[in-house]
Amino acid sequence: MHIGNYLGAVKQWTELQTRHDCFFTVVDLHALTIQQNPQEFGKTSMETVTELISVGVNPEQCVLFLQSHVKEHTELAWIFNTLTPVSELERMTQYKDKARKNKRNINAGLLTYPALMAADILLYQTQGVPVGKDQIQHLELARMIARKFNNLYGKTFVEPETLVSKEGAKVMSLQDPKKKMSKSDGTQSYISLFEEPASIRKKLTEATTDAGKEIVYNPAKKPGISNLLTIHALFAKIPLKDAEKHFKNKGYATLKSETAELLIDVLEPFRRKKKELFSREIYVKEILKAGARKARTVAEATMEDVRSKLGLVPSS
Repeated sequence: MHIGNYLGAVKQWTELQTRHDCFFTVVDLHALTIQQNPQEFGKTSMETVTELISVGVNPEQCVLFLQSHVKEHTELAWIFNTLTPVSELERMTQYKDKARKNKRNINAGLLTYPALMAADILLYQTQGVPVGKDQIQHLELARMIARKFNNLYGKTFVEPETLVSKEGAKVMSLQDPKKKMSKSDGTQSYISLFEEPASIRKKLTEATTDAGKEIVYNPAKKPGISNLLTIHALFAKIPLKDAEKHFKNKGYATLKSETAELLIDVLEPFRRKKKELFSREIYVKEILKAGARKARTVAEATMEDVRSKLGLVPSS
């Protein structure tokens, strides 16, 4: 995960789990829309789980599990596929973007991805979903699917609210601050939550800035400086205006160096926790087993209701 993932969504998760019943799933089935190396895929999924725990997702306060461990996700996704117009799926911005970038592998999963995402959400009678701005369109589709099913078969699903951070929901690329931070744009464009200090300093030193010398928040005229100010303010937990005031009459180099040292300091506990968990694989797997058991209890109840309303013949 990079700092954009954390500020846009995961930080919200760690706050919400203290006040609500939260279900967090690592969506390994979604990842199959891109061809995976079978020898590495499981390790990658486990690393993602480890990273979530490292940054504060607490299995004692939430339900944490792998998507593929709860078969009801794919069963409900198929049912949603039969309700979702192809035209709705084709207009999804992420589908068009990924299809353009992956012309050799425009598979059906890329198109129907939002139906599976809707199943991930609606299975648990979810009331709110913390997401980055890039996922709002998918969540609106999930709400539409819930509404359509309810109208056809009676009240079954909750139409969940969208929970987006007021700030930090869209951290921009360090190399092209007019684009969202993304791993697909190369290693220099993002900072990992587990990045080594020397690498953080290098990336911040080389981050794109703007003409002039004034350090002010103005995304239209100074996208590079505005992005660095946003990152600094959010990790320092101060208002943007205070960050602007702090760097008034200081140079771009000072903004970059202070932001780098701030990130190194804040991210150090994440790096330390991840290293610790890598030596405790059995412990992490037990967390996933317990999470899947809890998730299945809710998912099975939802699917029993769905099957009954659709008129599917019970297996026993």
